[in-house]
Amino acid sequence: MEIHHLKCFKAVAEHQSFTKASSHVHLSQPSLSKIIKNLEEELQVKLFDRTTRQLKLTDAGEIVYDSTLKFTSTFNDLSARLDDLKKLPTGEINIGIPPLIGTLFFPYIAISFGKLYPKVSLKLIELGAKSVTKLVDEEKIDLGIIVLPTNIEKFIVYPFTKDEFVLYVSRKHKLANRDTVSLHELQDEKFVIFSEQFTLHDRVIRECLDAGFNPHISYKSSQWDLIAELVKEDLGVTILPKSIYSKMNQHDIKIVPLVNPTPMWELGIITKKDCYISFAVRKLLSFLEEDQFNLLKQLK
Repeated sequence: MEIHHLKCFKAVAEHQSFTKASSHVHLSQPSLSKIIKNLEEELQVKLFDRTTRQLKLTDAGEIVYDSTLKFTSTFNDLSARLDDLKKLPTGEINIGIPPLIGTLFFPYIAISFGKLYPKVSLKLIELGAKSVTKLVDEEKIDLGIIVLPTNIEKFIVYPFTKDEFVLYVSRKHKLANRDTVSLHELQDEKFVIFSEQFTLHDRVIRECLDAGFNPHISYKSSQWDLIAELVKEDLGVTILPKSIYSKMNQHDIKIVPLVNPTPMWELGIITKKDCYISFAVRKLLSFLEEDQFNLLKQLK
């Protein structure tokens, strides 16, 4: 039994005529008659009394008609509610973001997206990119904003933004007045970096190894602001995206561009492949894609 067949039955019952009903449901009279006959065979009852001049419902037909009214009303309500959901989604979206990225972007995302879709709540899970990636893979969160690259076999990747890595030093440091610095010049420096669960931990070490040295790591932390405090006290240098400088005390910390090469920081939004994407998440993905200009302004 299909909803279309019940709608056809309802039309015949209300018009009391196959001819009038066929025009209403945009079917030929033979096709409509066949649908009603199949419905009667499926239910094993006669729905219409065809012996009178005017088509009438049988007792069984009255019961089916009453149930059809309730069913089609519920179905129409379902369709209307789904249409409303597509236009103005509801629910909760779980977003995984490393703390550094969350500091830069999440306040703007929460405020701007919230104005557009007030019935959607955003739940922030602040973890390192490695943990965020794992949670997306396990379908425990809806999406993640992470440092690329990632496994494109497992995830759909939506490019988000790019930034350059720079050297962060105390204003008291000997390199603070340099216009630029090459990575290989940092081989004798002490480094303050993110701890192992963060992608930036691996990235800084890899950049140093590519420059020909294994960095001397003096401190590790899961908090970017603590890293900044350690750098401010001249307890080490660090390499971070240039954009985070806007959140620091620039009176005590100086950034110096890295050259030959200039490492880049590329972010992406990931969702699990072959996984259902809710209407709310689709709206958020569209928002993040379409509002790139204003998002990039958060880096300045």
